[in-house]
Amino acid sequence: MVKMEGELNNLIVLWVLTTLSLWYCYRISAKISKGFTRLFSIFPVLILLLIMPFNLHTFHLGTSHVFVLSWLANFRLLLFAFDQGPLSPLPPKLYLFILAACSPYKIKRNSVKIKKGETPFQLPSLILEAANKAALLVFLFYSYKFKQYFHNHVLLILYFFHTYLNIQLLLAVAAIPAQFLLPGVELEPQFKTPVRATSLQDFWGHRWNLRVSDALRPTIYDPVKTISTRIIGRRWASLPAVFATFVTSGLMHELVYYHMIRKNPTWEVTWFFVLQGVFVDIEIFLKKKLVATGKFNLHDVISGPLALANIALTAGCLSYTQLLRNGVDEKIIHELNVIVDFFIGSA
Repeated sequence: MVKMEGELNNLIVLWVLTTLSLWYCYRISAKISKGFTRLFSIFPVLILLLIMPFNLHTFHLGTSHVFVLSWLANFRLLLFAFDQGPLSPLPPKLYLFILAACSPYKIKRNSVKIKKGETPFQLPSLILEAANKAALLVFLFYSYKFKQYFHNHVLLILYFFHTYLNIQLLLAVAAIPAQFLLPGVELEPQFKTPVRATSLQDFWGHRWNLRVSDALRPTIYDPVKTISTRIIGRRWASLPAVFATFVTSGLMHELVYYHMIRKNPTWEVTWFFVLQGVFVDIEIFLKKKLVATGKFNLHDVISGPLALANIALTAGCLSYTQLLRNGVDEKIIHELNVIVDFFIGSA
């Protein structure tokens, strides 16, 4: 009980410090000329957002804030330093700046406007989606009581769906206040049916965790591709850009894993993304060499399942087994019990 109350106090402190830090960026740094001068002015904010979420110790609160603040917000502020990304041009209101920096959503272009006073048209579906994901998570949580009867491979599948549903629930909940504050806009989905991916390139670039792709593309992929074009030419410039993007994603995931495990990194999750970067580069190379020339073309019915099997196998070996080995699953189960007891006791 005391631990939960302390965690909520830490959460409030985190929100206050985050708001003050972004107020500084909005009121002061925005008036500094773009480039390395502005980057230098926001550098303390980048460090704060990187380390502050580690003051949260629960899995669900801490991991989500590491993802949103240490990763997404910091990458958006890096773009803001050079007048790029969702924070540029500067929003007219501070709360819009904070939403654009911290909310894991993206406003859909050419979204249909609604009349003033009407309920945001996406709000009911967001509430229903959040309720559905919460119900599925409760079902998963209940199934963990019988985990001793499950094979390890079954547990890995359950934990994969737990991660997927947890991210979707976080995004649905985060989008609800955004719809109240920004009525009349439509938010783009975070995922686009990943199981229907036709290739690794399609899965990572167009279907899985799209806000991460939005953050990595302008900060890592585009600059590396521009430099590579000057060195090796336009045709193959995407290969080092893709690899650098996956390496960066691996390092950021390592940061998230460090929060969950609180032990020195083993770099397994980084290696998972390094391997995925190599596989995507091979896929791009083969497409340019064989598919584009008409020499060979693998049907989507075959290439899609092969891509998903590749991800499942490498993730199972290098990603989820690390969580199981360090007892993260037991931590999640215990944490959910504490949360339930806390709210029952407060009722």
